[in-house]
Amino acid sequence: MEFLTTHNLTGIAIGLATFLIIGLFHPLVIKAEYYIGVKSWWLFLIAGIVFILLSLQFSNVFVSTLFGVLAFSSFWSIFEVFEQKKRVDKGWFPKNNKKKQL
Repeated sequence: MEFLTTHNLTGIAIGLATFLIIGLFHPLVIKAEYYIGVKSWWLFLIAGIVFILLSLQFSNVFVSTLFGVLAFSSFWSIFEVFEQKKRVDKGWFPKNNKKKQL
């Protein structure tokens, strides 16, 4: 962490981490809708709340920010799982008729 601060790389590191987190959540939404359906929205809600609470626990700006990005990526995924359902209905993604029941 000191290296990032000393060389003014914190912003770049946060930007890269944000890019990777968003890239991770895209397939998570697709898989959640495929295997669970739109009922998976509450999993993203719980994850978002947990990440918010974790963000509040750290005084380190880098770590706190990453948990904040994870939190709001989770919250955005709630919207995206419903949008994914629409994309499946349009035939843009495969439909799974054997979804798990939560």
